[in-house]
Amino acid sequence: MAEFELIAKYFTRPAAADLGVGDDAALIRVRPGYQLAVSADMSVAGTHFFADIDPFAIGWKSMAVNVSDMAAMGAEPKWATLSIALPALDESWLRGFSQGLFACADAFGVSLIGGDTTRGPLNIAINIMGEVPQGQALQRKGAQAGDDVWVSGVLGLAALWLQHRLGKLEIHAEELPALASAMHHPQPRVALGLALRGVATAALDISDGLLADLDHILAASAVGAELDWAAIPKPVLRQTTLSASVLQQVVLAGGDDYELCFTAAPQHRDVLQALSSQLAVPLSRIGQITAQAGLHVLNGDARIDLSQKGFDHFG
Repeated sequence: MAEFELIAKYFTRPAAADLGVGDDAALIRVRPGYQLAVSADMSVAGTHFFADIDPFAIGWKSMAVNVSDMAAMGAEPKWATLSIALPALDESWLRGFSQGLFACADAFGVSLIGGDTTRGPLNIAINIMGEVPQGQALQRKGAQAGDDVWVSGVLGLAALWLQHRLGKLEIHAEELPALASAMHHPQPRVALGLALRGVATAALDISDGLLADLDHILAASAVGAELDWAAIPKPVLRQTTLSASVLQQVVLAGGDDYELCFTAAPQHRDVLQALSSQLAVPLSRIGQITAQAGLHVLNGDARIDLSQKGFDHFG
């Protein structure tokens, strides 16, 4: 199969005529009064995923992590391009991968409008674009002393699956499906991100770990934070016993959560609790922004100190 036959068979779908899909570049028109939000993520076999994972799951997650970036900005995801390097032409793998990719794209209203294919080590690069009303984007800067720190969902589920896969942790078989789902089928919090416009003072999604990612907000906003370990949403395992140190590591620094971490003024607490119920998304208030620099996690009167605060490609 030639390159353009591959693209036509697995990655081409009907598109609006004014997008110019199939030409040398796609054409995009942003609605009046909106800004274009643009992000890019690369997924490399052996670094971001195991090559033997179900290709549908690889396709879903490749798109989902990009959609999550739009959610973190309060942007509506709209368009994406895909550039993929393939070590060989495996039609069974391509079928599963493209089905997973489009399943996620369809779930969040994303159109695939272009990209590239080549031969090489398995590498998936997606560029995503979305729209956000002028001046309403959620950014990392903006957190202020006295703001609450919030997170969505439960942290540490995907990291537990990874530790099990690496042979570092034994997880009971009954509990693995939920952990695997968190790792391979993350659910971007798009509806939450849109609802946080005008409410959150700063936001991002958690990909490298809560502490590592929250540090980005603190640095951009020139503030610090104090978190309450007891308030942070953790995995509840009924068949597996975790040590305190393992639980702290996966929850605070495990990564691959793709939940939103954001800050908001205390007067918005009731609004956020109502929003949690409305969207059926758990929201937890886990700490407070401080004027003094530094990020501290308190477990009662004791401070939790981790040697590794999150994933670092070059660490």
